[in-house]
Parts: sequence; C-alpha cells; structure tokens
Amino acid sequence: MPCVLLQLVCVVAIVVSVDGLLPYEVNDDVVSEYTLPDLPYDYKGLEPYLDEATLRVHHTGHHAGYTKKLNAVLKQWREESPNQELASDSILSILENLREVPEQHRRTVTNVGGGFVNHNLYFSVMSPLSSNDSRVPVGEVSDLIIKFFGSYKAFKDLFTSRAMSVFGSGYVWLCQRETTDSRGISTLELSVTSTGNQDAPMTDQLQPILTLDLWEHAYYLKHQNKRAKYIEDWWNVVNWDAVQGLSEWWIKRAPSAHDEL
Repeated sequence: MPCVLLQLVCVVAIVVSVDGLLPYEVNDDVVSEYTLPDLPYDYKGLEPYLDEATLRVHHTGHHAGYTKKLNAVLKQWREESPNQELASDSILSILENLREVPEQHRRTVTNVGGGFVNHNLYFSVMSPLSSNDSRVPVGEVSDLIIKFFGSYKAFKDLFTSRAMSVFGSGYVWLCQRETTDSRGISTLELSVTSTGNQDAPMTDQLQPILTLDLWEHAYYLKHQNKRAKYIEDWWNVVNWDAVQGLSEWWIKRAPSAHDEL
C-alpha cells in the first residue's frame, strides 16, 4: 500500500494504546476481571467532529459502567457454574457462543458484554484527522468494498442510510464473513447490518470491522438531536488503516467454539 513516511508515523502514534493493545484486542483477553481500555487518542483528538466532553463521558462514564457490570455478571456466573468452561473464556468468545450462556444470565451478558465489546470496536476505528488525510478505504478492505458495493460512495450512502433508519439506540456495522469454497479456498464477504441496543453481530458469526454507535450518549452533547450531522461528522474520523488492521486481526484470530457444552 503506497504511503508516505509521515502518514505511517502518525498512524503508529494514534492507534496504539498505552498498554500496547488496541481496545478491540482486549475483547479476546481471557482474564478474571476486565479493565477499561485506554482510548488510542486524546479526548480532544477527534475535535471538531466529536467533541471532548462527549467523548470523555462516553468513555469514562458509559463504557466504564459496562465494564463494571460485565465483571459483576461474569463473577456471579463463574461462582454458580465453576465447571462451565465458557464462563472463564473471553467475553468475545462468550458472545460468539451466546446460546450456551445460562438463560438466567444471557440477557445481562448480551447487554453489558455487548456494551463492553461494542464500545471497544467503536473507539478502535477512529482517529484524529490530519490535513493531508483523505479518509478513504485502504488495502483489501477497499477492494472488497468495490466488489460488494460497487464503489466507496455507494457503500457510504448505504451505511449512512442504514444508520438513519435505526430506531432508538443501536449500532450500524460493516461486517466480514470468511467463507470456504469446494476447493478449500477462503474468501471474504462484506455486508452492512444493524443491531438494536447492545446486541452484537458476533452472535451471528459476523466479524465487524467498522462500527458506528447510534446511542444518543455518543453524540448528544454536541449534536443534540441531529443524528444526520453526527453521522456526517463521524465519517471524518474513521481510521481506514485501523479498519484494515481489524479485518486482518479477525482473520488471524482462531475461531472459538464450545461444542462440548
């Protein structure tokens, strides 16, 4: 991928968090308790498109709240079912195998586990806009967008339209799915989908690579009830290098299954 050195340096500076992990990588950590991941940019970094006040309360208030509640429900589930392997797996694996979660915890895990994971995905694919940044898809993601949507503009229009049609709170996603043909050759398929509340596309075996949070707490302090303006501004902070990196991360990650449960 052609890129000048200055652009490469900027990417490294804005997409690596303090502990060396991007927020979405934390989703696959197997830990006894999750901590709130650092953002890969300063709270002022997405100005003027996403304001500091909103980003700060979104991360330290809402995202932190989901983190705390996730730890609480995982602790309770693990104490009740010490022999259930899935309970001690990563939250990402748990959402991928949601049907195996005990019914009394399934909705709470969906809500707070999705809230933790979905926010990590949302925050990971944004970055400050520099003056020489064109903000267009790169790498294989760019090729796949043209293949499945015809052009970047057609994809952007579809994604925006889907976002405007979401009623209430939810997300819009660009997802990939890896398929294997009869010759054993793997290919990627792209689709635009939406979910309500904190439902996650991973439960349908989709791999999200671009996430737009449509809960009002994601934009209300600056954009108030103007969702269309929020979406328009958000496109300016989409980090397509991070989207490409997330796509590659999904491919490298081993799929999780708990058939024995």
